Amino acid sequence: MTSPASRRPAETRTDDKLEQSLYAKREKIYPRQVHGLYARLRLAGVLGLLGIFYFTPWLRWEGHQAVLLDLPARKFHIFGLTLWPQDFIYLVFLLIIAGLALFFFTALAGRIWCGYACPQTVWTDVFLWMERKVEGDRMKQQKLDAMPMSAGKLRIKATKHALWILFSIWTGFTFVGYFTPITELGARLVQFNLGPWESFWVVFYGFATYGNAGYMREQVCKYMCPYARFQSAMFDKDTLIISYLPERGEPRGSRKRGADPRALELGDCIDCTLCVQVCPTGIDIRNGLQYECIACSACIDACDDVMDKMGYEKGLIKYTTEHEMTGGKTHILRPRMVVYAVLLLVVMGIFAYSLGTRTSLGLDVIRDRNRLFRETDQGLIENVYTLKILNMDKDTHRYNLSVAGIPGLELHTDMSEIKVMAGDIMELPVRLRADEAELTARSSKIVFELIAADHPELAVREEARFLGPR
Repeated sequence: MTSPASRRPAETRTDDKLEQSLYAKREKIYPRQVHGLYARLRLAGVLGLLGIFYFTPWLRWEGHQAVLLDLPARKFHIFGLTLWPQDFIYLVFLLIIAGLALFFFTALAGRIWCGYACPQTVWTDVFLWMERKVEGDRMKQQKLDAMPMSAGKLRIKATKHALWILFSIWTGFTFVGYFTPITELGARLVQFNLGPWESFWVVFYGFATYGNAGYMREQVCKYMCPYARFQSAMFDKDTLIISYLPERGEPRGSRKRGADPRALELGDCIDCTLCVQVCPTGIDIRNGLQYECIACSACIDACDDVMDKMGYEKGLIKYTTEHEMTGGKTHILRPRMVVYAVLLLVVMGIFAYSLGTRTSLGLDVIRDRNRLFRETDQGLIENVYTLKILNMDKDTHRYNLSVAGIPGLELHTDMSEIKVMAGDIMELPVRLRADEAELTARSSKIVFELIAADHPELAVREEARFLGPR
């Protein structure tokens, strides 16, 4: 006789399970350490990304910090390139490129970003490494947490948290070092002379690292990260996913090493649960693809090691595609991949061209809208403009200004020289006068040209309109 719960629709039971998981008290996950090809790849990714983050602020370039986002000075140094707030368009390009790259690589290889490069994954791996060094392996950690509080347990826990806190503070300090010269920041930190905002961000970013990587861990991936929710929209039947092969592994069952599973009427899975023990989000990959899976491949390494010891073929858990699992052939070149690749290459090309042809001089021309034109005592037609000159170079420059487009056009300004400091914007009122006989239309096109006197390659041209009576 079946129970009432078993007779309920599968969708209802699934919803109930999800609701219980959302409101149930969190059970701490103790990921087992694993070794193998993918573990080495993750380690290389962690070391590479952390090396970039922690050592880049200490690099020097042409007398200044190589990468420095100097907000008070409105200068953003990126090695030999200096950008200004007016170059915000390049940030937009970078965000678009990052979004398209995420779409492309997700459609190609699933959640490879989450498993190998996401900051949450990278910093969590570091915190897990420190935890294992202090508390021991998975079994020792579980045993320690189950013990009542004692002097020994307090010492071990205090040591672990002290390491976590020191590493978190160093992370916060490094983060702020991208916005304040890190050598000056370090000197003031040693003297306990940090400013209020610098102190706030060091503590805030350090606390976020400590909380996310030390405590919340998989909870960030499962409940806070939006990527886990919309990733399925980018998956198709040819997307690489980590899957357990049930047709090969089922039915599960324990057996002696070297035993023939076919003789025992069993599959290759020995139900050791190592794939569950090594999972950082605590899922069982044998239940199928789940949104909590971050594609870290730890279960592949664990299962391959077991298969090797049992004398079975590796790949019971592996990277595969839905098409391949159903006996089909995986297609890498498919419409969505082509579209993503083309869009990504086009945007990257535009970005590279725009950055390569970028000039560190900007000019905006604003006509005086209070009066279209006026006639001078000499009978000339006069238009008034305000020029906004932006020097985005790292040096101060003097500029020569000229205008063309109407024969005999005269340029008048009250300034003897046009000198703009690095990063400054100058508003320059100018008056243009033309003979009415030279005006062939009510609105004539003119072109302002601004050239740096000491660097003629710094030049910019801007079109405007000259209004007259006809």
